[in-house]
Amino acid sequence: MSATDGTPTSVRPLIGITGRRIRLDLIRGGDPRYGDRCTDSYMSDYANRIARAGGLPVNLAYETDAKAVCHWLAGVVITGGQDVHPACWGGDTSVVRDVDPRANPMVHDAERDAYELALVRAALDRRIPVLAVCRGMQILNIALGGTLVPDLPPGEVRHLSPETAPTDGTADHLVTFEPGSIVAGLFGARAVTNSWHHQAVDRCGRGLLVTGRTADGVVEAVELPDAPVLGVQWHPEWMERDDPTMTWIVEEAVKRL
Repeated sequence: MSATDGTPTSVRPLIGITGRRIRLDLIRGGDPRYGDRCTDSYMSDYANRIARAGGLPVNLAYETDAKAVCHWLAGVVITGGQDVHPACWGGDTSVVRDVDPRANPMVHDAERDAYELALVRAALDRRIPVLAVCRGMQILNIALGGTLVPDLPPGEVRHLSPETAPTDGTADHLVTFEPGSIVAGLFGARAVTNSWHHQAVDRCGRGLLVTGRTADGVVEAVELPDAPVLGVQWHPEWMERDDPTMTWIVEEAVKRL
């Protein structure tokens, strides 16, 4: 890899990675004396893949001011996780449970939503490369004014897969890509991917283009034309084979060093 301004390849780009916050008493074997304290949790598979691709992964706490940190970062990965609070996109808020997200990491987390929305907008303002994964793709869409499908009906394609990570997915989850798109350049015309989601992009936010769908029409990839921004609905960090999107974010970040 080499930067466009001649930066040596030994300079590795800082890639920010988002996570979630949980109480320590959720961790089996933890000391109960401080079980009500919180810890920030990050899926290490993202960091492993980013490092393997030549980047320097940086885990981002909610207190890491989005605008300030984007002065330092060369790329951002918005990761998967729980549903985005429907109030963020005009959805039905009656589905929200009055449960502390620190005690149950699968319920809505308004603090995480607010941080990741701010981070996406700050990265877009500075034209920092963004890779948005699963929930992250939905955050990207919402940050630009888009909406979501709140619950996908059962159908010919299994989107909420019973498969255990890591997996390359099953044959029914075949994603077809738009010619000339970033994903078509990475994968070719189509690729089988894994899938663990029950929500999806509905109306695209400002400027976003759909560049990948499954046979049932569900959006699986989005991009911003003329910008280093890619959203994928699958989990590249949990593909058994190396997923080229993880290399893509590092290579795009290097160009901006």
